[in-house]
Amino acid sequence: MLDVVVPVYNEETDIRPCVERLHAHLSESLPFAFRITVADNASTDSTLEVANQLAEEFGDDVRVHHLDQKGRGRALRTVWQESDAAVLAYMDVDLSTDLAAVLPLIAPLVSGHSDLAIGTRLHRGSRVTRGAKREVISRSYNVLLRRTLSARFSDAQCGFKAIRREVAAALLPHVHDNAWFFDTELLVVAERSGLRIHEVPVDWVDDPNSSVKIVDTAVEDLRGIVRLLGAFARGQIPLHDIATQLGRVPVAEPEDVPPGLFRQVVRFGAVGVLSTAAFAILFVLLRGPLGPQAANAMSLLITAIGNTQLNRRFTFAVKGRNHLATHQLQGLIVFGIALAITSGSLALLHINNDDPAHHVELAVLTIANATATLVRFLLFRRWVFKRH
Repeated sequence: MLDVVVPVYNEETDIRPCVERLHAHLSESLPFAFRITVADNASTDSTLEVANQLAEEFGDDVRVHHLDQKGRGRALRTVWQESDAAVLAYMDVDLSTDLAAVLPLIAPLVSGHSDLAIGTRLHRGSRVTRGAKREVISRSYNVLLRRTLSARFSDAQCGFKAIRREVAAALLPHVHDNAWFFDTELLVVAERSGLRIHEVPVDWVDDPNSSVKIVDTAVEDLRGIVRLLGAFARGQIPLHDIATQLGRVPVAEPEDVPPGLFRQVVRFGAVGVLSTAAFAILFVLLRGPLGPQAANAMSLLITAIGNTQLNRRFTFAVKGRNHLATHQLQGLIVFGIALAITSGSLALLHINNDDPAHHVELAVLTIANATATLVRFLLFRRWVFKRH
């Protein structure tokens, strides 16, 4: 029923107490069969030898899988794809997470209620002992995931997770990281596919001897986020097919999910290009009959109304008519600020040149509009559509 994978690299000291303690707990607490798989990531010390000794001592309850290359993600992918267990799990060799959370972790998967389960150190019910540095890094990373990838799970990197075998079979071909970002990529793809992720508050004690290189891991995580954003933007991950294969219907259609910062910037930029082009056309058409200042104001007003509506629906994924009037009123205030920026630029131009050429006016206003666009995005995101 359960296959618990313990990835190890040069853990000759910790591997025996880990397996013995884990085996004792699972034997006492689980009402069904289990197996512990030690995934050796090309260790150069005696880890593999100790693991093989444990496999001989515990028989079918412990097995060893040796890999010639390092990488936690690679180890988990390899073992999970070959396992015949109904539920696949993994935990770190230091057993920082209290093992009392094992049964709550896998129960929703055994029952079929959830597709994945994760231990979380950031829940109110969790009891965590670790230094301030790691606490800040962990919380900052999860905030970054929410802002960039619109992730809704609370703790991506806790080394205490489980997944149903058929779910792993559907997701793993689309998860490409072989190291520490593997967890995050798996969870994000699962969430975007409409799968249910169960979270279990855990008691967790930091291992002061952890071999994780924080700076290198952070850099790789940032690269992974950028790669995932690009994959989603290009439609390279078949989210709908994954959901259909597993019989899961997303809670919301993709277009109803509020986009993260990266997608907001891209979509706002597209709207800005359209608005700037529309402004330039209107200004050229209206300058003759209205004069430069009035033509600028009228062109900006017309494009501002359309810009607010497009950003409301397309950039910030706000549907319906709720707060529509408020958003347009706030959008007009933002328009006023943009008008001050562009009109001020135009006034400065005329102070220095009594009769500037039309193309010079247009160039100055285009640059001013680019500045106003940045200000408009910040105000939209942090004020007008902040609640969304």
